[in-house]
Amino acid sequence: MNKLLFKWSELKATFWFIPVIIIISSVLLSVVLVYMDGLISFSQDGLSRFFFVKSSNSARTILSTISGAMIGVAGTVFSVTLVALTLASSQFGPRLIKNFMYVRLNQVVLGSYISTYLYCLLVLNSIKDVGDYTFIPSLSILVAILAAGTNIILLIIFIHQIAISIQADKVISDISDFISKQLQSLFPEKMEQENEGDEGFDSSDAISGYRKNISIKSPKSGYLQYLDNETLIEIITRNNALLELHYRPGGHLVEGIEMGLLHTNEDWDKEELKKFFDQFMIGKAKTSQQDIEYSIHQMVEIAAHALSPGVNDPYTAITCIDNLTATISYLAKAKFPSKYRFDKEGNLRIIADTVDFRGILDAAFNQIRQFSGGNTAVIIRLMEALITIRGFVKNDKYQKAVIRHAEMVLRTGEQTIKEKNDIQDLTNRSKEILQ
Repeated sequence: MNKLLFKWSELKATFWFIPVIIIISSVLLSVVLVYMDGLISFSQDGLSRFFFVKSSNSARTILSTISGAMIGVAGTVFSVTLVALTLASSQFGPRLIKNFMYVRLNQVVLGSYISTYLYCLLVLNSIKDVGDYTFIPSLSILVAILAAGTNIILLIIFIHQIAISIQADKVISDISDFISKQLQSLFPEKMEQENEGDEGFDSSDAISGYRKNISIKSPKSGYLQYLDNETLIEIITRNNALLELHYRPGGHLVEGIEMGLLHTNEDWDKEELKKFFDQFMIGKAKTSQQDIEYSIHQMVEIAAHALSPGVNDPYTAITCIDNLTATISYLAKAKFPSKYRFDKEGNLRIIADTVDFRGILDAAFNQIRQFSGGNTAVIIRLMEALITIRGFVKNDKYQKAVIRHAEMVLRTGEQTIKEKNDIQDLTNRSKEILQ
């Protein structure tokens, strides 16, 4: 079930899915409305004469005008979207193109214009004026006019959305909001004890209880996108085995590489192995559903791009640091999932490769620090960010990770900042952590 939900989520994120759904709906709507026009007769008197068409020539003219305008605007919308994607790629980095493609409004606007065009063609084809028989789908034409008016409003909203979507603060804010939701999903629990962790658990006894080892090799090259832990535990429990994983979602696999080791007492049949491998999703690109580092890397990419000599935009980098500070501060209090997964009876079934606080801290600040050499404002803000994070950290292991980064930031400042007063300012701030 979890695997189906993952596929459904990925399908909704594609650029074509929503437009195709809208187009199919418009085709069905045209059939239903034309059928209703054949059953219902509309009066042409009173106020209704302003809404319903009387002649077949007028009906054809209206539908032809709407359909021609809609397909023309659809081409404009598509062109504007490509321009926005090009600007986003050059300004923020190519990996952020996916974020702009998945904006729901862009998909709805493109789908609505194409579907209105197709709807008008289908209704236009239903108009009959042969001899004494005349059929004018008045209700269908009224819906086409209303759809045209709605599309005009959508065009205004679309242009506004495009104008603000390529602003740096808006992009960073959207990514930060997504990370916040992802953190609440992946790390919903708070740390109960100051020194919580897996250091005291020894898995060697559990491993030694199995006679055979089955090497789990990657069936193809790509990134591990998704791992269904619940179903895996069910399969492994049913076969009384223990799985030791070497990779986590987001890791890159090469075909034939050992991605895990299955400890068991009996050989598995082909059907069980097939079900086992079906719980691993391997694709050509990373996804964010189970990989928090992927979303953090998007923020880091914006900061690194802003610090490049060709852009030289330290304020965008500082904004990224501020948002990453909020993310790491949340994780400083969060309970990270254990690498040891047990079944309902308390038997160890999976030894996973899990993300930890130090790894996320490295992912968030290492590259920004490396690109910030000589940029006084960014280096000082990095130190201030670590001071803020230090205030939320209670775990001794986490404190050491923050201190390690503070030392690296201080060394970077001492080696690259030329002004003595700036170095002194950085040193004074570092004392809040290093002392």
